[in-house]
Amino acid sequence: MKTIITICLLFLSCFYIKAQEQNPITWMANYKAINSSEGIIVITANIEKNWHMFSQRPTDAGTIPTSFNFENSKKYQLIGITEEIGAKEEFIKEFDATLFLFTTKAEFSQKVKLLSKTGFNIKFKVEYMCCNDKMCLPPKTIELSIKTQ
Repeated sequence: MKTIITICLLFLSCFYIKAQEQNPITWMANYKAINSSEGIIVITANIEKNWHMFSQRPTDAGTIPTSFNFENSKKYQLIGITEEIGAKEEFIKEFDATLFLFTTKAEFSQKVKLLSKTGFNIKFKVEYMCCNDKMCLPPKTIELSIKTQ
């Protein structure tokens, strides 16, 4: 009996480890100059087929909204909030809620004012959560960096 339980636990742990290894979202970021003192950071998430990622909009459904945390620096200043493009409203039966989410691709933009004339890196973190029709992965935080002019 102990052998059967051990085998079952090992088998189940393999599924858990496999779920932890999945990474259905790939991120890219780049900087586009508007003029010599302003620019836009464009952040793109490519989402694998059958997966979705949640919008920045807060919800009581238990999902974690996508969020951005830019490193403080005397070299730049954020202008406004991080905007999102392409979130679609959809009823998700597993959460029994209508949520804003992305499938295939998500795009975000953050306008910045440059306070330094020389090129430098802007570092930031992205926290996000993604699901498919069978499971949700735990929220994940990644670090990204872009170089200005």
